[in-house]
Amino acid sequence: MDYKSRLSSSPDVLLGKPVIKNTRIAVDLILERLGDGMSIEEILEASPGIEKDDILACISYSSHVISRESLLAS
Repeated sequence: MDYKSRLSSSPDVLLGKPVIKNTRIAVDLILERLGDGMSIEEILEASPGIEKDDILACISYSSHVISRESLLAS
């Protein structure tokens, strides 16, 4: 999934947080809802105007970001 075609970031929208293009729906909000147990279908019902591929782009973006991080052992 090419998340760049579905997501954007601008300092003028939510202080530069990544959002679903042409919305003010932040990627972290979608991920939080998924983490809280909401299904993709429930998120789509609660957020008219977005598509399943937008949610998949949020997941793909988070995977991309996390794959470049390292966790220091404590």
